Amino acid sequence: MIYQNRYRILFLLLFVNVLSLAQEVALKKKEQEQTIKTALDQAVHHFENTHFDKALRASKAALIKSFEINSNSYIAQSYNTIGVIYDECNDSKRAIEFYEKALRFARQINNDTLNNWIYNNLGSAYYFNNIDTDKGISYYKKALYFAKKLKDENQIIHINLNLASAYLATNEDQKADSILKTIKEAVFKNNTDEIKLSYYVLMGIKNTHDNKKENAEEFYFKAKDLAEKNHFSSNLLNVYENLAKHFGYFNEQTKQEHYDAKHDSLYNVIYSDEKMDSIEKQALDIELDEYKIQLEKVELQSEKNSKIVETSKLVLVLFMLIVITLLLLLLTLYKSIKTREKLNLELKNTNEALSIAKEKAEEASQMKTQFVSTITHELRTPLYGVIGITNILLDEHKELANSPHLNSLKFSAKYLLSLVNDILQISKIEERKVVLENLIFNLTDEIDGIRNSIEYIAERNNNKLIIEIDTAIPEFLIGDKLRLSQIIMNLVSNSLKFTKNGEVIITADLERVEDTMYYITFKVIDNGVGIAKEHQQVIFDKFVQIERKEEDYQGTGLGLSIVTSLIKLFKSEIHLESEENVGTSFTFTIGFIHDEKQCVALINEIEVDLSSHHTYTILVIEDNKINQLVTKKIIQNSNLTCTIVDDGYAALVALEREHFDLILMDINMPLINGFDTTRKIREKGYTMPIIALTAFDKQEVSEEVYTSGMNDILIKPFEPTKLYQIISTHIPKKESDD
Repeated sequence: MIYQNRYRILFLLLFVNVLSLAQEVALKKKEQEQTIKTALDQAVHHFENTHFDKALRASKAALIKSFEINSNSYIAQSYNTIGVIYDECNDSKRAIEFYEKALRFARQINNDTLNNWIYNNLGSAYYFNNIDTDKGISYYKKALYFAKKLKDENQIIHINLNLASAYLATNEDQKADSILKTIKEAVFKNNTDEIKLSYYVLMGIKNTHDNKKENAEEFYFKAKDLAEKNHFSSNLLNVYENLAKHFGYFNEQTKQEHYDAKHDSLYNVIYSDEKMDSIEKQALDIELDEYKIQLEKVELQSEKNSKIVETSKLVLVLFMLIVITLLLLLLTLYKSIKTREKLNLELKNTNEALSIAKEKAEEASQMKTQFVSTITHELRTPLYGVIGITNILLDEHKELANSPHLNSLKFSAKYLLSLVNDILQISKIEERKVVLENLIFNLTDEIDGIRNSIEYIAERNNNKLIIEIDTAIPEFLIGDKLRLSQIIMNLVSNSLKFTKNGEVIITADLERVEDTMYYITFKVIDNGVGIAKEHQQVIFDKFVQIERKEEDYQGTGLGLSIVTSLIKLFKSEIHLESEENVGTSFTFTIGFIHDEKQCVALINEIEVDLSSHHTYTILVIEDNKINQLVTKKIIQNSNLTCTIVDDGYAALVALEREHFDLILMDINMPLINGFDTTRKIREKGYTMPIIALTAFDKQEVSEEVYTSGMNDILIKPFEPTKLYQIISTHIPKKESDD
């Protein structure tokens, strides 16, 4: 039988280092910060004297002031202090709620000390209240990581004592013994009575468990003497409780009743009904104050958003029209591919018509290739307009730079473009013709972009979307960020779709480091409907949609198949755990490069400098009015001017009237296509560089592009920097030839 050490090593984040705080806040806030610090110090004093209601009032005052000056550090400390008070008063539900609030604000400022203390308190809340010991141990380990990072010996000892207590409670005596032996010397080397007291109690519990009665009592009474000497009321209550259990374990009823009586008497003093009623009232007041603070923030944000509401409505309407159009096109494609696969299967099983089946399959394949080429062009052309118009809005309306609607539109359009490309070329993925790119990115920014793009799905099903990113992950990584976003987007969208009134958690934890490779384990966890065991082996196949009993969940059945293919490109695999009516978890690990020198080099390559004493003139041949607007805006943002014509014949007239340094040539145009237009331009002796600007796949048109006399190819849609790079590459060549 194991007795838990009820003495909780909970850290009140109240003793503020003035020097470090002075670096975080402006000088004009010093007076307000001093008021907050005084309130927190009062909370400490009242807590140590078991005046929990007074401690709660002081903490509440500190919280309100912290919100007024918008100090994440003090908000985190105030929430944590309130959590400690409720934890001490055995209200674990509220304690955990306030610890988690404290953790959210602590993460925003990357304060290792705050993270250390809050994680330790969360571990104690889950463990000492018998909620989830394994989860408590997990939080202790996170706290220990930060303590070691800070090289704080006192914190390391505190957390190890908590871990040892938890291991004793789960009958992992060997782990507990190892920890206690490791820290024994440090406990008695210039350390506090509080740490020694906790160590004595743990040793008492261990010896009781090992049936060493005299040794256990020696440790318990040492702990009792320290608690009485220092007037540690809560600790003394804990000692009485363990002594009563100890004597009960050895059937000494009289002594057991003696210490039970002492425990009950002291408990009634510390946790009187009057104090508990006062604390409950304070809890309601704190919740009300939080609502008031949030309401004020909402009203302020509403006032700011009113200036851009009309633009936002226009963007949303445009976005919905594009999405509906693209989804219809995609649905048509899916049906076409599915019909072809079904036909191939039937032909395969029909041996008598083998030759006929082969001819039909080749014909179907040729039709599919032609259809893929056409649909690729038709999808990329409007997407070029969407992305370009979005960039123009952001450029011309600086006040929309932080608009979640525009940012979500831009992200979704780019993601949808990549998704369309991968679906249309899924055969290329299977044949390993898709090559991963090495781009620099920030993992937190990428996942935040995903959250902004799919927040509406979570709201529609009343779901809570939670993101937990390991702080040990470097700020900048190198890898294929777009493929990673596709994987996470597909998994999270799937989880949100099959979860209602629940939560979906995205976690990213640093698993290991090998030289410059940082291997990160991603998890997408939901508490939705779950997947039956008989279906778990097939959900990653193409076009598979598990039949649901209650509702019709829409989808193409390609999402998880694409996820599997993309993860294989990263030389990894995905793992599934699911149970019906409990939830589902997807896990995969991907390695990314983290190299400071390489990061700097890639960042430098992003910017393209076209500054020059020359003003270059570009001729743009494009029949689509929206694309004309986008291309013109991109060109005019640099040291370039442009002339736009609608077709090849108009281009020939423009060349006779004006000199141009470079031509951007669309391929698919009415009257005369880009290839024939280029041939006529070369026949007339014009030698300026001609760049094919097209939505066709590069592999399909490259041969005819160069044969017709063009110099390079640029696929729509594209980033402005890509256009600048091509222009800056070919114009100098032209000048050197002259």
